[in-house]
Amino acid sequence: MTALPRRALLLAPLGAAAIGGTGFWLLLNRMSEGSYDPHGVPSMLIGKPLPTFSLPGQPPSQGFSSADIVAARRPTLINFFASWCIPCVQEAPALVLLKRQGTPIWGIAYKDKSDATAEFLQQNGDPYTRIARDEPGNTAIDFGLYGVPESYVIDKSGIVRWRWAGGLSEDILHQSLAPLLQSLA
Repeated sequence: MTALPRRALLLAPLGAAAIGGTGFWLLLNRMSEGSYDPHGVPSMLIGKPLPTFSLPGQPPSQGFSSADIVAARRPTLINFFASWCIPCVQEAPALVLLKRQGTPIWGIAYKDKSDATAEFLQQNGDPYTRIARDEPGNTAIDFGLYGVPESYVIDKSGIVRWRWAGGLSEDILHQSLAPLLQSLA
């Protein structure tokens, strides 16, 4: 091996460290400016029609389709969740509060077994108007799901208006979701 390729091989880790350090510095800079939002992952669905899907139900629910949501003709929250998801347990009280306020919440159990979902709902409350199952995860792919929990607001004409990657909290409900739902009513 000649000196030039050997030198390039020795400098490659230094270059990778420099690129990583620059990325980390940019992240810290955005955080100090207040412009960094860890939940601000872009969604290609915002402003577009709800993806077409039809999912089986989580007993005793009969499941639902995108057409059912559009036929409801009112703003709706779709929430992807799973029994094995710790943030889903943490967001459960916020969803129960949202249900008490009259917001229809349509739940999609993502890659979960039926009995595990039933146990999850029994332990953490069932805030859902209807529950469907996406065991293979195909509908989640159509939504561009990053992980669970993840929530979407659909307006009364079936257009996706908002997406939240991560667990909902009472602060998010009051600061972001409630004003949006009011404006869409």
